[in-house]
Amino acid sequence: MCGIVTAISTDNVVPVLLEGLRKLEYRGYDSAGLAVLHEDSLVRVRSAGRVAELATMAASRHLTGNIGIAHTRWATHGEPSERNAHPHVSAGLAVVHNGIIENYEAIRERLTAKGFVFESETDTETIAHLVRDKLNAGQPLLEAVRLTANELEGAYAIGVISEADPFTAVVARKGSPLLLGVGERGIYAASDTSALLQVTRKVVYLEDGDVAELKLTGYRIFRPDGSPVERTVTVSSLSADAVELGQYRHYMQKEIFEQPQALGNTLEMIAGGNTISPQVFGAHAGDVLGATRRVLIIACGTSFHAGLVARYWLESIAGIPCAVEIASEYRYRVSVADPETLVVVISQSGETADTLAALKHAKQLGMDKTLAICNVPESAIVRETALRFITRAGPEIGVASTKAFTTQLAALALLTLALAKINDRLTADDENTYLTALRHLPVAVTKVLELEPEIEQWAQRFASKQHALFLGRGRHWPIAMEGALKLKEISYIHAESYAAGELKHGPLALVDRDMPVIAVAPADELLEKLKSNLQEVRARGGELYVFADAGSEIPESDGVHILHMPEHYGMLSPVLHVIPLQLLSYHAALVKGTDVDKPRNLAKSVTVE
Repeated sequence: MCGIVTAISTDNVVPVLLEGLRKLEYRGYDSAGLAVLHEDSLVRVRSAGRVAELATMAASRHLTGNIGIAHTRWATHGEPSERNAHPHVSAGLAVVHNGIIENYEAIRERLTAKGFVFESETDTETIAHLVRDKLNAGQPLLEAVRLTANELEGAYAIGVISEADPFTAVVARKGSPLLLGVGERGIYAASDTSALLQVTRKVVYLEDGDVAELKLTGYRIFRPDGSPVERTVTVSSLSADAVELGQYRHYMQKEIFEQPQALGNTLEMIAGGNTISPQVFGAHAGDVLGATRRVLIIACGTSFHAGLVARYWLESIAGIPCAVEIASEYRYRVSVADPETLVVVISQSGETADTLAALKHAKQLGMDKTLAICNVPESAIVRETALRFITRAGPEIGVASTKAFTTQLAALALLTLALAKINDRLTADDENTYLTALRHLPVAVTKVLELEPEIEQWAQRFASKQHALFLGRGRHWPIAMEGALKLKEISYIHAESYAAGELKHGPLALVDRDMPVIAVAPADELLEKLKSNLQEVRARGGELYVFADAGSEIPESDGVHILHMPEHYGMLSPVLHVIPLQLLSYHAALVKGTDVDKPRNLAKSVTVE
């Protein structure tokens, strides 16, 4: 959540700060601001609107400077307003902050007693005054920030500049992502690599507890106790073109249509073979998977739905018991630890706060067989696990996850096959069949994307509705859940999902002609059961929109709209059936005129509880 950019350069940093914020808009925000040292005086500009408005304000003031910080805020403490927008200042010092400071009330009370006056409702302002308090006591800027960070409880990424030291910026992180950029004309810091591609591809990933001093001459990194530490400089493989819209209207549309390529890249290691090796999950994966007796999947949101699909796969194909937990719930309940359990954590960003905390909780319980499925190789979650599988979806900018979800499913399918093979539940013929199907996925998804014009017509029909019901059975029930989530996220239509057999246990009371019912209807072993459930809907006057396989034999009639999928895909059918649900949500949002890529109240990278 939120976004930070910090820069010190021989050039004017204002354009760098603003462009960095534009690249971080996808993370979600409700206000923006920046501060620079202009002729050694601190100048701050803040807006309760978008980055474009902030840029207009900065231009009107002819703002320039060689050192500065900038921020997009997603409100936690205090309403979205200019008063609560970052940066926050304290007598010539400015701070930007991502995360939540849990002990800010105690710090605020102590600082108020010392005479500090608070102008906002935020927890961040306590950081500014706390650093100022230490500067007043004679500490240099680097030491003041380090000592301040040691007093903070919670998650944070911090950027600080001060009139008292116009040639230094200091940043720090704990639990919230932050990296350095090493450029030819300056040193930078940001929440995300995409913000720095404009100036450099050389990045340094800070570890939890790191405090870094940025100067024109270079940078230094220190641990919480003040000891210096070296971090590796990495050349990012991300290109500036990868985060541009190109021919598409929105990032979500672009990312939906990038799924064939994303799946092909993710599955590249099986492109030419007929066998699955555990080593795709790490050098020692064979030993870990061989000792696995059950699987625990921990995730949030869309990644949680991917885990629910995998549960069906793991139990039916690999014969491995599987539980799936919402990360924010798992860490706060009493659970029974089992050292023979493989703990799988799934996250697009690898920085999801609840998932990371749940992973650490599981490890503290003694479950050290851990696997990360993640789209960001340098992320905190990847660094915390023994095994990892990096999905190669490329940057996902739209808040509503699409290509990250399908590549997660591809990774979980590989995990299922690897465990099935180790447990002697996979014949050579079956292995070859499954791998052939996986290799064909990019082509199959491309065919599904060709259905967009028909789906667009459906979106026109029910975009005016206030509610929608999504139905699925078996491994497609989580796909119905994902479809409902997408519709809620970007169109703001209230949507619920149910296992279709549960209709008669309550949800059927909601069904009438104003409640569109969307059904996922593959030609599988539960199709006949699903048909009966659909008849229950029609008997109550409900209007059906059915995504059916070619062989489903569900006739179209008045009140029953059928869209036939190009082919039946067996085990991997969930990967294909989610594509039209993504398109349906996207086009419904277009009809309603909502902000597709930046839906209200949501953030892309959820780095706070």
